[in-house]
Parts: sequence; structure tokens; C-alpha cells
Amino acid sequence: MMVANTRHQIARAGFAAVNSVVLPVARRGWFSPLPVGVGLIRLDVLGRRSGVRRSIPLLSARIGNRLVVSTVRQDSHWVRNVNAAGTATVWLDGDARSASASVRTGPLQVVVLDLEPAQA
Repeated sequence: MMVANTRHQIARAGFAAVNSVVLPVARRGWFSPLPVGVGLIRLDVLGRRSGVRRSIPLLSARIGNRLVVSTVRQDSHWVRNVNAAGTATVWLDGDARSASASVRTGPLQVVVLDLEPAQA
């Protein structure tokens, strides 16, 4: 049990370290997906219990105003948060965009984000 707990702590610390570098890059819009393509996004969603905004950098496939992200982990809290909220904020090209969100479960946890029209 001690080994599993230590492994979990190391994994969390690793993700925190990577996220501290990748989140600002994603927010600035560097490596954002083109209207058709794959790229880096920042996903902001409210915690389902805490109500605190959580930010996650993710690779996303994009076709027009639809983005698809996935995880192979069955216990990803960000997926549960998106599922509970039904909405999220997506950072693309340095701009925040509102999106409706739906989760499809199976061997992969797939989150589909439909962007609202950009404000002029």
C-alpha cells in the first residue's frame, strides 16, 4: 500500500511540474489546433465539489467548432468535472471560448467540446 501511495504522489508531482510549464503556453495559444487539425488547448472547468476553477492542458483534435479530447485513465477528475458542469472554457489562439461539453465513456474517456461562436 505504501508503494502505491508513493507512486501516486510522484505522479501527481510530475503532472504538476509539467502543467506549470505547459498551461501558460496553452493559454497564450502557442500550438493551438488549426480549424482542422491537432494541437494544444487549455481547458478550464469548475470543480464539481469545490467550485474552484481547474485548468488542464490537453492535446485536442479539432474540426471547425468541435474539439475532441480523450484520456485512457478511468479516474481522471477533469473528465468528471466536465461531465458534471456540462460546459467549459477553452483557450484557443490566446482567446477564451465558451463550450458545451459532453463525455462519452468506454475504453477511452472522450470529451466533445462544441465551441460557442466567437464574440466579434
